[in-house]
Amino acid sequence: MQQFTYTIKDRDGVHARPAGAIIAAASKFKSNITIEASGRSVSLKGGIFALMGMGIRFGTEVTIKCEGEDEAAACVALQKSFSELL
Repeated sequence: MQQFTYTIKDRDGVHARPAGAIIAAASKFKSNITIEASGRSVSLKGGIFALMGMGIRFGTEVTIKCEGEDEAAACVALQKSFSELL
């Protein structure tokens, strides 16, 4: 398993546009990919509403965990997506 943490820098938090892009990026990998924030966890393959339903706001630290055969590539791609979008 590989993981990274990221602090949300977008003043609007996790909203529809970046959430959709992050879900699309996660769906390209076979690994299980989850996001944890404020004591909650959801799969980034569970759809945009699951991610947006977490209510992740500006300044929140999130942990993304990738586990599976392509976990290294998934972590690199998701880390890039988060830094570019949020």
